[in-house]
Amino acid sequence: MIATLSGTVSEKLLDVVVLDVRGVGYGLFVTNEDYGRLVQGQSVKVYVYEHIREASHDLFGFLSLDTKKLFEQLLGVNGVGPKMALSVLSVGNTDHVRGAIAGGDVKFIQRASGVGKRVAERIVVELKDKVGLAGVELSATGLLQGDNQLMQDEAVEALVALGFTPQDASKALQNVDTKLSAEDRIRLALKRSTG
Repeated sequence: MIATLSGTVSEKLLDVVVLDVRGVGYGLFVTNEDYGRLVQGQSVKVYVYEHIREASHDLFGFLSLDTKKLFEQLLGVNGVGPKMALSVLSVGNTDHVRGAIAGGDVKFIQRASGVGKRVAERIVVELKDKVGLAGVELSATGLLQGDNQLMQDEAVEALVALGFTPQDASKALQNVDTKLSAEDRIRLALKRSTG
């Protein structure tokens, strides 16, 4: 089993990045985010997921172990294969995708090539509680609009748990004083959203 590869990016083809490891070129399928970050001639270490079938032996490469773990979680969903999981991870960065799954944003996930409503709903239902928002920089997901602090907001998490999308939770909390306790902020946000 190949767990990681360290080498030089020798080519960037249409859908594959070729990593030269001591004279052997490994073709790796990567997310759009990683494809943009990889530079020809750059030395990198990638985390690898091997997908072996009768007719092919595909390698999927990830610059971050966190992204590989989310990829493997997606593979655990019935009907999601490696190419579809990679497609889901390519609609945004890892934090965006994790935030969309945790927030039940089916439409965001449906933007992935080959993902219909039913599969997107299955991904949300099966992974919502597994991906969580713990450790996600909420500003990277757009949850703390206008706030550059990389922090986790308990009030946003609580509203998402109550069924709000991350975007709606952020809007509901937009003008609520951040110095208040999380409970008070949630209460005020709920009052505003119910009118």
